[in-house]
Amino acid sequence: MKYVYPVIFTQLHDDKDTVLIEVPDLEILTEGFGMAGAVCMARDAIGLKGISMEDAGMNIPTPREYDSIDATAGTFAEDGTGCVSLVDIDFAEYRRRADNKTVRRNVTLPNWLNQEAENAHINVSRVLQEALMVKLNVSR
Repeated sequence: MKYVYPVIFTQLHDDKDTVLIEVPDLEILTEGFGMAGAVCMARDAIGLKGISMEDAGMNIPTPREYDSIDATAGTFAEDGTGCVSLVDIDFAEYRRRADNKTVRRNVTLPNWLNQEAENAHINVSRVLQEALMVKLNVSR
């Protein structure tokens, strides 16, 4: 699922080049350093919130229209001048990159095939992962 969220960026012009970040649709408040860092931080925060919501069985909110966001009414409006920009996220891709915890699965193989794999020093788990990625047409 690909989404594009409007985000309010408020540049502080301090020694660290801090940029305050607000994603109103997801109730996210965070910060980054420099505009490039802030965009990366916004995308990461959106990705984490989205997959956390999915894992909890919640629906990810649909982004509002860009022009419905008022930067002067944002949480950080008193800290500096904010601007609204768009940040895209592909939640499926983000999950593949961020959710790398391993899950134990039992696999049933004929004994002869298991013996052949062991004799050939084949990592059955790795072969299964690779085969599933090919079958599902996905990559890391």
